[in-house]
Amino acid sequence: MREALFIKKNKDRWLKNQYEPSPDPDEKAAEFTQLVDDLAYAKTFYPSGKVTQFINAQASKMYLDIYKNRKEESNRLVTFWKYDLPLTIRKHHGVILFSFIIFVIFFAVGFFTSMQDDAVARGFFGDAYVDTTRENIEKGNPFGIYEYGNAFLSWLGIMINNIKVAFLMFTSGLFCGIPTMYKHCETSAMVGIFDQFFAARGFGVDFWLVVFVHGTLEITALIISSAAGFVLGKSFLFPGTIRRIDAFKQGAKDGVKIMIGLVPVFALAAFFEGFITRLYNDISWLTTGVFILSVLFVIWYFIIYPIRLSKKLSIQLNEEDV
Repeated sequence: MREALFIKKNKDRWLKNQYEPSPDPDEKAAEFTQLVDDLAYAKTFYPSGKVTQFINAQASKMYLDIYKNRKEESNRLVTFWKYDLPLTIRKHHGVILFSFIIFVIFFAVGFFTSMQDDAVARGFFGDAYVDTTRENIEKGNPFGIYEYGNAFLSWLGIMINNIKVAFLMFTSGLFCGIPTMYKHCETSAMVGIFDQFFAARGFGVDFWLVVFVHGTLEITALIISSAAGFVLGKSFLFPGTIRRIDAFKQGAKDGVKIMIGLVPVFALAAFFEGFITRLYNDISWLTTGVFILSVLFVIWYFIIYPIRLSKKLSIQLNEEDV
């Protein structure tokens, strides 16, 4: 059977399973069995087709719905963090990688542009911030800016601002991702300029050990927020083998799921910036430890764990097929 005919024959049933799943457990189990049969057929005749990827993702989702206990709200939260969010992250790893590459490129652009002209930093951060930081450097406390203000109020203010910026990046994906791209490039360049400002004064290594106490989680979350905006725009521009409106709904659903998952990450990053980063002079072992643990968490939860979980579910689905 040709792939187009296979899709046409089963598309309505797949979409019904996706958007109008049956509440009856027995009926859902029967639908899952049929979906696994479709997956086996697709893997045999269209191993590299997008329809195979689509069916595999839907089968994985239905597998979780059937076999995971969702009676208690606490279990739903555990399932979200343990399965739903990592699988959604894995599904869009390519887009997240694209967002990361854009960050690296414009980080470098900001860094090297700032090397040519000190006025670039003033244009981004303002005269007051630059002058204050220079005074702190002269006093031997280059990152003293993080010691100003009330820690609790700083935490709340930074958290609210970063979440607002992140959701703006995501919702801007409605406009084909163009505003998302602009804001993402601007933010990436700003980080590069910030790094160069300290590196030019001999604090390049200190910048990473201090600023990325909170910056590891914060920058990671902003990169993934931009990716969520790209997912939203991509789902409308490139719907693949399904209707554009259905692809857009799925992209929006995945994007919202990612953004909800990032809210605690932003909250924790803001907490680190408000309460922990300011301790870099007094308790350097603590700030360095937080930096290392943040890096390990990002690598594990957003890269390694989603890949391992996806492979594990694929093996389980193949066993169900047998």
